Amino acid sequence: MNENGSKPKLNRGLKSRHVTMIAIGGAIGTGLFLGSGSAIRSAGPAIILSYLIVGIITFFMMRALGELILADPNKHSFLQAVKQYLGARVEFVAGWAYWACWLSLAMADLTATGIYLRYWFPSLPQWVGPLVIVVLLTLLNMVNVGLFGELESWFSMIKVLAIIALIATGIVMLLLGTKVSGRTVSLTNLVSHGGFFPTGTWGFLLSFQMVVFAFVGVEIVGLTAGETANPKEDIPKAINTLPIRIGLFYVGSMMAIMSIYPWDEVRSSSSPFVQVFNAIGVIGAAGIINFVVLTAAISATNSCIFSTSRSLYSLARGKNAPQFLGKLTKKAIPRNALLFSSLILFVVVILNYIMPASIFEIVSTVSTINFVFVWLIIMWAHLKYRRENKTDLGEFRMPGFPFTSYLTIIFYLAVLVLLFFIPSTRLPMIISLIFVLVLYFGYGLLKKEEA
Repeated sequence: MNENGSKPKLNRGLKSRHVTMIAIGGAIGTGLFLGSGSAIRSAGPAIILSYLIVGIITFFMMRALGELILADPNKHSFLQAVKQYLGARVEFVAGWAYWACWLSLAMADLTATGIYLRYWFPSLPQWVGPLVIVVLLTLLNMVNVGLFGELESWFSMIKVLAIIALIATGIVMLLLGTKVSGRTVSLTNLVSHGGFFPTGTWGFLLSFQMVVFAFVGVEIVGLTAGETANPKEDIPKAINTLPIRIGLFYVGSMMAIMSIYPWDEVRSSSSPFVQVFNAIGVIGAAGIINFVVLTAAISATNSCIFSTSRSLYSLARGKNAPQFLGKLTKKAIPRNALLFSSLILFVVVILNYIMPASIFEIVSTVSTINFVFVWLIIMWAHLKYRRENKTDLGEFRMPGFPFTSYLTIIFYLAVLVLLFFIPSTRLPMIISLIFVLVLYFGYGLLKKEEA
């Protein structure tokens, strides 16, 4: 309790710059820098359309999330809105599923950091990198939320600069008619190698699993509401600039890559960014991009530590997790929730020591599917909010409601159905469904025991 008898609250230590860069960091991850190679091989130039479609749908989901949050800026996360409009059981499912999403993603990214560090230190055991990074980020996140914002701002800036450098290089080479490997850099490369849809409809549909993965984490803005200095201005600004970021970072970079390198010459075994910079003679291109993807992985882990601790804090405040996880320090940091999540992350250190890293392919896919489940819950909560508040609405609203809301829900459901019919993602889909069902029915059992 505070001196006035009220419960301590999260500190609003995130500035406008922090919220904007956190949103950018959430939209740019290893999925773009590493996964885009296999995405290009799957769909060819049509991957540009895939990123555009998923980007628009993501924008609608974020607008719905923003409207929910700004309807009551005193809410410290979107989980409170879920509880208000869908009930405590759905909040329980969404909160624990979201916690598991980030935790499993962090495990995959921490494994990646161990691999990236061995580029410079070949003899370094793979488990050392994850161990050092978990300890360091946990300690830094325990200082104050402002430091988290600063860290994420700088991590995001490095990623943004790498993408801008690629796009600017592509534009200059287009204007100069530069030749790479005997081919002239041209926009015609987007259609002169089998057309815009060279792998057909199925190849285009297969690309969505990789493209959706690239967007996971963008909703982290919905967890910053309780720690944002001016949520009514900062959150709308971060969300409304999303289309520009999507157009510049994803669509722009894909067009640049495939204008320089025809899609059928891009290798899926390495980052397309490395291939492009190597082709144009940038000295140390592989080392530069390795630093960028290392930064992206650390950034994802940093976001995980923040989001999982705030999810647990919110769950504890809603009496859906042990109450000690809902306590704050004098600096308004949910230390117990932070340490609990970080402690579980140490499991990845052990797994990197005793088990092959291939297991994380399944873990990250399960995480991605669970993110889609959480996005569907956000859209469901927004629909209930609109039904219950037909006149008393704020200025920040979902554009094109209700058409855009139903369109977004149908798209996410279609992605889940598609993942079930793809052999490589069928098992993770089944595991995710079982996990959500266990949470849903487990809630009832827990409440019966409490009674």
